[in-house]
Amino acid sequence: MPKDHDNPAPVRGARALWRALRPQQWVKNLLVFTPLLAAHSTATREYLLACGVFAAFSLCASAAYVINDALDRPHDRKHPRKRHRPLASGALPLAPMLALAALFAAGGVALAFALAPAAGAWVACYALATLAYSLWLKRMLFADVVALAVLYTLRVLAGAAAANIAPSGWFLAFAMFLFLALALIKRQSELADAPAGGARGRAYRRGDFEALAALGAASGFTSVLVLMLYINGEVAALYARPRWLYLLCPILFYLLGRMTLLARRGAVGDDPVTFVLRDRVSWLCLAAALAVMVAAL
Repeated sequence: MPKDHDNPAPVRGARALWRALRPQQWVKNLLVFTPLLAAHSTATREYLLACGVFAAFSLCASAAYVINDALDRPHDRKHPRKRHRPLASGALPLAPMLALAALFAAGGVALAFALAPAAGAWVACYALATLAYSLWLKRMLFADVVALAVLYTLRVLAGAAAANIAPSGWFLAFAMFLFLALALIKRQSELADAPAGGARGRAYRRGDFEALAALGAASGFTSVLVLMLYINGEVAALYARPRWLYLLCPILFYLLGRMTLLARRGAVGDDPVTFVLRDRVSWLCLAAALAVMVAAL
């Protein structure tokens, strides 16, 4: 059984509030910087705008987690780990937390619009999409993983809009397939330690695991193929030694393949991104990928 790094014994007060907002998940919002990095932008103003959009997404993401936990309370209370979440355990009152979530969501969207209207539109789409996910999509077969992939991609689009960068079609295709693979790994991990009937509040059964694993592998390996084509085309003009970038493909193959196998063993936990942040091997893969990119410059 995986250890619950995100939801240990219940706490109250400020620590419970901090846990409910899940600031460790804000790392996902670093995706707003990827269009700037992919375009090799060095404009300080663009990075400052992206920082503001990062803050806007963080507010909206925390609001979404609070709303999602509020709706999931009946299921979380029956889960061996999630029952320790602040709302499920009763450590935080429901009504004030929902009011805080609404304030965070409105503040995040307003901040993004103030920084760049185009980015604000994408952040507003994200806020609405997360609400739709919490209310309906997460209980719809396969629509839930597509929605998760779209939510990741919206961060990329907002970062590009804030910096006034037109994202490459190849880059967006790579991102979408990669995010879909991660979403499928998340569902596999949930099913790995679910009861025979499947995870509560989800549309999947234990017998769906192999199909999810196959779909996740197909999405992950397709992302590697798209990355190879991306390197062979548009990216080559941005690097002095672009052939070094082909080494990113086996690194990504290994990272995704390993996560898929560990998800089958129930060792990834509730979120593959959180797993990567605490996994030493994943950090080594990311360090190797960064070294490859530096060597290609």
